[in-house]
Amino acid sequence: MRIIKSKYYGIIRGVTVGIAFFLQIGIMVFLSMYLIQFATEIYFILELISIAIAFELVNNAESYKIGWIVIILVLPVAGLFLYSMWGRSRKNSRYFRRFREIDANRTRQIMNDDAVAQDLEIDHPNKVQISRYLRKEGFPIYKNTKVVYYEVGEKVLSAMIADMKIAKKFIFMEYFIVSEGRIWEEILEILTQKVKEGVEVKLLFDDFGTLKINTHAFRTEIKARGIQMCIFNPIHADVARMSFNYRNHQKITVIDGNIAYTGGFNLADEYANYVQRFGHWKDSGMRLCGEGVYSFTCFFLDMWRISNKNIKIENEAYKPSINLEEEGYVQPFMGGPHRNPHNPTEGAYTRMINKARDYIYITTPYLVLDQKMLEDLTSAAESGVDVRIIVPKIYDKWYVYMVNVSNYGKLMEAGVQVYEYTPGFIHAKNVVVDDECAICGTINTDYRSFYLHYECGVFVSEIDAVKDMKDDFLNTIEQCDAMDMIRWSKRPIGNKLIQGMLKIISPLL
Repeated sequence: MRIIKSKYYGIIRGVTVGIAFFLQIGIMVFLSMYLIQFATEIYFILELISIAIAFELVNNAESYKIGWIVIILVLPVAGLFLYSMWGRSRKNSRYFRRFREIDANRTRQIMNDDAVAQDLEIDHPNKVQISRYLRKEGFPIYKNTKVVYYEVGEKVLSAMIADMKIAKKFIFMEYFIVSEGRIWEEILEILTQKVKEGVEVKLLFDDFGTLKINTHAFRTEIKARGIQMCIFNPIHADVARMSFNYRNHQKITVIDGNIAYTGGFNLADEYANYVQRFGHWKDSGMRLCGEGVYSFTCFFLDMWRISNKNIKIENEAYKPSINLEEEGYVQPFMGGPHRNPHNPTEGAYTRMINKARDYIYITTPYLVLDQKMLEDLTSAAESGVDVRIIVPKIYDKWYVYMVNVSNYGKLMEAGVQVYEYTPGFIHAKNVVVDDECAICGTINTDYRSFYLHYECGVFVSEIDAVKDMKDDFLNTIEQCDAMDMIRWSKRPIGNKLIQGMLKIISPLL
């Protein structure tokens, strides 16, 4: 069976949006050149406005906008035009207001259990501030949830597919990337069978991540199978405001309201190492079973509402139907650009780092740090905390790898140990701290995850999965190349120049 009948459809859409994007840049540059030649007074006024905006950005707490300062100062008027279109805050846009309304509604529906929070305060008084912060942001903490950590994508995908086969009520799936191959074909056949059995199936995919597979034929076939599908934020929807930059990077599967999966993996063969892309692909994921699943169900339904403006759906109908007695704590959370500049995804990471006493172990494919997080990591290392970070040696994006490398110096000077994973590409997004707590999810340590993408993760404490994540990290180090200041300082001059330039504009990459 073959779903895609026009494999070039996605490429054509992407190229069309790209042309529109660069055409706008060209128009802005041409307009600024026209003004400097034929309307110098107007050009001078706009140049003064550009300088004023640059000063305002310097004092702005949103550090990811520093890249715009460079653009505005290098191209005063053209940069001003571009910033007015793409760089300005959209906090009060109708789109973001709707997101905040949905967030507020979810917070009202999912009540915080104060007794559970108090138990955590007794068990881990040194880490309770992390949970308090997430609770204040609207994310309740749960007990009675069994958590399993998977150290590679093939294991988590195999477990997820097995659980999907026994679904009785509903299956919700939300993913950034879906690609044709063994994984997707197997999942699609299961979903088709489940629809025949009366199971409700909803699929929510990001448009950019599914560009190749998202054809008219694909959507028609999905509908014919009785599966409900929605595409998040079509890339052509609002090119003029660069809204295509706001991607849904969440990875969620919910089965019957009782089981949920999240992590770095998408629905493509490389995540299970069925195909080789950049060597061995190492990812990670978590399976939740019990009360804590309800937050992931609500996250999915929130994004479904955003993508279906007039739909009415009640969360209560999808609550967990099993009762477990499990020790430990789980606290799913999510974030997105509608919450800037105080995004819970970055907030959870920074609080994990700042509360560490003994060690911080971070696994990430992208080490594109803003100044605040760089200072948090270096400060922790300088205070005696064992800070270790694993990044890929074999990269998927050369320019991001260049920015990764540019950050090594300051980190290593402060005592942070940096390791590059040698067998292939490491895509896992984990943080483990002090044998007490951890985060697993979709969150990269980069500007996109902290400011531009919709992300999700789960904060866990007092469960075996924390130890499993630590053991996985230490085992992975055995397959890594440890970086040092001597090797880093001897990298080619050309690389240093490229890395320096890319780091300046890294918030825009």
